[in-house]
Amino acid sequence: MLGRFLSGGNGFRCAVDFTRTALLCLWLIAPFAHAADVGLAGLFPGKALLTINGGPPRIVSIGVRTDEGVTVLSVEGETATLEIDGKKRVLRVGQNVASQSSGSGPATAVLTADGRGHFVTTGNINGTSVRFLVDTGASMISLGAADARRIGIDASKGQVGYTQTANGVTQVTLVKLNAVRVGEIVLNNVDATVHQHDLPIALLGMSFLNRMEIQQNGETMTLKKRY
Repeated sequence: MLGRFLSGGNGFRCAVDFTRTALLCLWLIAPFAHAADVGLAGLFPGKALLTINGGPPRIVSIGVRTDEGVTVLSVEGETATLEIDGKKRVLRVGQNVASQSSGSGPATAVLTADGRGHFVTTGNINGTSVRFLVDTGASMISLGAADARRIGIDASKGQVGYTQTANGVTQVTLVKLNAVRVGEIVLNNVDATVHQHDLPIALLGMSFLNRMEIQQNGETMTLKKRY
């Protein structure tokens, strides 16, 4: 005989047939995608400019819940109060917050290609929000002078080196980054170069990527931390 209906909080109901011990599941509500990394890129009256899971910046109004489950609760001065995974978080412009992964597997980051086929994502270096372009041709993470200053890196204390760019050989300074985060992935003591001039965007090079398992499927790239 058919047993009673069991109702769960995750949007499905299961009818349990005790004579056959079979489960019939009807999905009623699709779950929200998980917000692994949220950054505050800017503020407007009643709105916040957010980056979520490395995606492009988007404007979210107060009271609106994104598909990833992020809600803007309030905007005041240089801060915004967000609800992420059911918890209130106060972010200043330029800050990122990463929720803890509930899974037992390795940390991952999922990136989506832009209209030109480039994989661009928002991460952070030493706690400061940085926009990255994935570049497997770059031997290290590369930062422009302005980004380095904003992060608080003193390039004068690094080792001077040289690198080949599209405009020829240029002088750079070799530095160690305390922590680099992309999505759920965090690496410590990562080698990087700081250029003497500004760069349009920071390059996420092989000093980070060579510790990843990289899978690309069309316009989606998945980075999985190997060690």
